[in-house]
Amino acid sequence: MIDTSAFQGKAVAYYTLGCKLNFSETSTFGKLLQNMGVHTVVKDEKADICIINTCSVTEMADHKCRQQIHRMVRDNPNAFVVVTGCYAQLDPLEVSKIEGVDLVLGSNEKASLIQYLNDAFTGSGDFNKILLHSDGSDKRHLHEYHSVKTKDIKSFQPSCSRGNRTRYFLKVQDGCNYFCTYCTIPYARGFSRNPTISSLVEQAQQAAAEGGKEIVLTGVNIGDFGESTHESFLDLVKALDQVEGIHRFRISSLEPDLCSDDLIEYCSHSRAFMPHFHIPLQSGSDEVLKLMHRRYDSALFAYKINLIKQYMPDAFIGVDVMVGCRGEKQEYFDNCYKFLESLPVTQLHVFPYSERPGTSALNIPYIVQDQEKKRRSKRLLDLSDNKIQNFYAQHIGQEAEVLFEKASAGKVMHGFTKNYIRVELSAMEAKEEYDNQLIRVRLGSFNRDKSALHAELIK
Repeated sequence: MIDTSAFQGKAVAYYTLGCKLNFSETSTFGKLLQNMGVHTVVKDEKADICIINTCSVTEMADHKCRQQIHRMVRDNPNAFVVVTGCYAQLDPLEVSKIEGVDLVLGSNEKASLIQYLNDAFTGSGDFNKILLHSDGSDKRHLHEYHSVKTKDIKSFQPSCSRGNRTRYFLKVQDGCNYFCTYCTIPYARGFSRNPTISSLVEQAQQAAAEGGKEIVLTGVNIGDFGESTHESFLDLVKALDQVEGIHRFRISSLEPDLCSDDLIEYCSHSRAFMPHFHIPLQSGSDEVLKLMHRRYDSALFAYKINLIKQYMPDAFIGVDVMVGCRGEKQEYFDNCYKFLESLPVTQLHVFPYSERPGTSALNIPYIVQDQEKKRRSKRLLDLSDNKIQNFYAQHIGQEAEVLFEKASAGKVMHGFTKNYIRVELSAMEAKEEYDNQLIRVRLGSFNRDKSALHAELIK
């Protein structure tokens, strides 16, 4: 039984690290708490509840999580502090030892956030356990969730929210069955699972009823959709394409071996799925791909990229690349660079490899030094800058439909074309009523930092 009076008038502060899926889930927490009478903190207000949704994809991510937990505790000394997400799942004991943390929720438990908070606020539930820190100094009451095995993570928390964004983020899948050698995500989020197509269509219809025009499909390995319901990702795409009111769908990330030819062909003529793909490569070296236990080779990846461009010549294609992983000898990186240079991709998302405890990559002998990782990252980032600027330049002078996002009064407005070109509308032309509206513009020259193209309204 939830006692709503225990929540009334409380203020909550959020902090989210990591992927779009995390941001979507945090937004759902916000919706749930708002329905309970909790408001988000305003400037200079102290929070009664702090929720930190963590990431653990790299050692730096873990460090940032710890920093932010300390900051939230310091800035909100009387708040009830909740830590959830991948770092909380993978290392709950470490998180629980941080001074001021009251509740550590793993992947199964986060769906019951409201119930846990209710138990804490009303004095019910198992919240009278005292966890002593290593020095024995902490006497705070703490509920500590102990990590479970991957196979035991089975809950699925629905999420379709926009938070303070124009776009909605619809969680269609969670977990992963791939167990790549460098990755801890299957341990943090469990095996692949998903809700039914019909339930996701209902959530998309609700987003449309709320005025949403664009939805991004999020998940851990969304191409694996259907693992738990015996449906397919293409079936989901076709069903969502029929949702009236939603003008744009984007697919957040799709493994190359799960990006089927039929899906590419369908998206090329669909009503609402945009010519925008994000395909993780990780390495353009077949030797490194084998060490990573990826389920494709460079030839398959190149085939998929070229097929997308064959069907959709103006498609934006983003690519994830990891540099400096164990076993990436210099000649392997050079092959990766040449491979990416040859492909008609638009942008590279470059990540330096980070050692993750418990991963099998630690058994690979060849280690790349940090300075060399930085050098390789810089080379790929420079290549990415050239590619995206060339892509933008090809569209200067063309007409495009842009979905604009809210801007502060007197500031420039930004938005995106169908193929994800970022545009900038001057403060003189920007109007509040353009927020969340699809408007035709002519694409002009680059803005000052070359992060967008200027837009001229078509009268």
